[in-house]
Amino acid sequence: MKAHKYWSVGALITMIGTFYTGYKGSKTSHRYFACSTLICMIMSMYTGHKMISGNKRTRKQVENTEAEES
Repeated sequence: MKAHKYWSVGALITMIGTFYTGYKGSKTSHRYFACSTLICMIMSMYTGHKMISGNKRTRKQVENTEAEES
């Protein structure tokens, strides 16, 4: 899933920015980078969960056809 990859890369880039601004001592920039990192990480987890869990309707249809065949 492309969305998961893009959110993960975005989170990585903003984390690097967060570390750099924290090291530099810029509090306002650090705060903005930290908030954007949090948003990217949440979206990355959400898209990864959607990728792993799959579609529930399709899964139920497969289970029903397997039960009918038995």
